[in-house]
Amino acid sequence: MSSHGLEGIDHSAQQAHIWINDLERRLGWDSKPRAYRLLKAVLQTLRDRLPINEATDLGAQLPTLIRGVYYEGWRPAHYVSIKDRHLESFLGRIDSAFKPDPIDDTSEAVAAVFALLSAKISAGESADVRQSLPASIRALWPAPKQAERNSA
Repeated sequence: MSSHGLEGIDHSAQQAHIWINDLERRLGWDSKPRAYRLLKAVLQTLRDRLPINEATDLGAQLPTLIRGVYYEGWRPAHYVSIKDRHLESFLGRIDSAFKPDPIDDTSEAVAAVFALLSAKISAGESADVRQSLPASIRALWPAPKQAERNSA
């Protein structure tokens, strides 16, 4: 069987690794699986708190494999944005993914994922997603220029 046509899969895997490596570096962690778990937990928690149109707009800007993780388990026909939009609830859902090995500072870890998103998606989409969040969660999402400085 020829590998012709599989370049897209290879590129998707490469993009996912770039994002995970970038997040691992931002966090100062030495565990790609843990960085991946954080990215997945934050993306899905974020997705469930956005209006459906904003959730799909964000998903469209994610690399293919990460987009699959983002949409995993999502049922748009039954979608209702989570009404509890408190920071504690948001962070609690992230913490639940890390029960065996808790994160030292969940707010800081979430801010690192938000900074990654700000650096990787368009400035307009970043601003739209930030604006859709309540102020307490929005405070963790750096403005696009701040995110670019953090990635340099």
